[in-house]
Amino acid sequence: MVTTSSSLASLTAQRARRVAEQVPDPELPMLTLADLGVLRSVEVMADGTVVASLTPTYSGCPAMAEMRAGVASRLRAAGFARVEIRTELDPPWTTEWITPAGRRKLGEHGIAPPGPVRRRAAGPVPLELSVTRRAVACPRCGSADTEETSRFASTSCKALWRCRACLEPFEYVKEI
Repeated sequence: MVTTSSSLASLTAQRARRVAEQVPDPELPMLTLADLGVLRSVEVMADGTVVASLTPTYSGCPAMAEMRAGVASRLRAAGFARVEIRTELDPPWTTEWITPAGRRKLGEHGIAPPGPVRRRAAGPVPLELSVTRRAVACPRCGSADTEETSRFASTSCKALWRCRACLEPFEYVKEI
């Protein structure tokens, strides 16, 4: 079998991607950065530098430094000497990027996954004076008889909820 430089580069990029995909999220360690949809791309440049691009869940996300360090560390440990981590803010991250496996893992760990994101028409963002929320199913018993107890939880992207059926509290990942 003849291996061309482009197929070798492709294999190297695939291996680098597999390594980066396994980095756990520092705030939701049951998810990888790939599960969360934060890992955007992994490329190998002509000089051999591996460039991984990450998109934070929101622009002020304090976990970005840990994410960047985790990806760089894992890639270097896998034998990639030159690593660059880029932050991509456009398009902004959305909860729609959480993979089906990521949503399943959230539920398995007692965190309600986000629902669908409401799309808005282009133009000015309308002012909403009341908050409309969908029913959030309890990740423990499945009941929709739940209530929000706090708009903010352990991280800014989660809220605290309580199930009225089983009386268990749980976190909910907000739609973004």
